[in-house]
Amino acid sequence: MFGPKELMVIVIVLVIVLMVFGPKRIKSLGSELGNAIKGFRQAVRDKDDEAADAAKMAAVGDGAGGDATPQDDSKRSANQA
Repeated sequence: MFGPKELMVIVIVLVIVLMVFGPKRIKSLGSELGNAIKGFRQAVRDKDDEAADAAKMAAVGDGAGGDATPQDDSKRSANQA
């Protein structure tokens, strides 16, 4: 997958990054990135759970929440005539 040139380029980039930021800053950047990804995944998971709960509530509301009966419909049509 990686040839000798690609491997050498990756090593050079990593060395330059290490020289610019230093080992302590790279460690903190990694931690911050990990926390950001973890927070993002949790937010997406919570949003999915909320959407699933809303869909369940809508399904329950459609099936059990109807107060209209055929008698009510006939009263409406009689009142309109």
